[in-house]
Amino acid sequence: MSVFANLVEHLADLLQPLFGASAAAAAIVLFTALVRLLVHPLSRAAARGQKARTALQPKIAELRKKHGKNPEKLQKAVLELHAEEKVSPLAGCLPGMLQIPAFFLLYHLFSSDTIGGEANGLLGHQLFAAPLGERWTDALQGGVLSGAGLVYAGLFVVVACVAAFSYRLSKRMTAANPAAQIGDGEQLPGLGAVTKVMPFMSFFTLVTVAVVPLAAALYVVTSTTWSVVERAVLYR
Repeated sequence: MSVFANLVEHLADLLQPLFGASAAAAAIVLFTALVRLLVHPLSRAAARGQKARTALQPKIAELRKKHGKNPEKLQKAVLELHAEEKVSPLAGCLPGMLQIPAFFLLYHLFSSDTIGGEANGLLGHQLFAAPLGERWTDALQGGVLSGAGLVYAGLFVVVACVAAFSYRLSKRMTAANPAAQIGDGEQLPGLGAVTKVMPFMSFFTLVTVAVVPLAAALYVVTSTTWSVVERAVLYR
């Protein structure tokens, strides 16, 4: 924790001439971008996997004709086909899972009063008028139109716009890629619920932003925005 705190402080010092009192917030955004760059190769691999699943459609159609009257045999054959082609239906989840440690690290860093036995100096940093260690409920105590309240209002607007775009993108991708289906609209085990929920995932970010410290909220907003832009580029 102390090593990571020093990293954020050093990044904030470097960004101080450009961002002033909001340098620590800018450092968190920069840190998030660096994390996303590190997992970008995995995101590209997930995109290739998605395209590979689409390319399997002709073979899956043949399996439907061959085993159409035996759903269990058809399901097994499709799973074996994915294994033979080294295509995982859930490969796209890996980039998101690998970011969880970074999120929790920021969450604990800005939720702790002390680091290494000393007062947590990062809690004194702000994004405009909103302390990075406080939550939306803390901002509301000063009023919705207070400085901190307006910062959160801006974040919510950004998240809502990104979520709406992500929803439309996910719906379009789902409609254009029925590769997970194995016959008569039936999907691979466990993917039916994932397919239905996926378009709404970005809207859950609104809840996260409201309940975590502002520093962690910045990570979530930046990472979510990056994800949506990345998907739009890689899956076009």
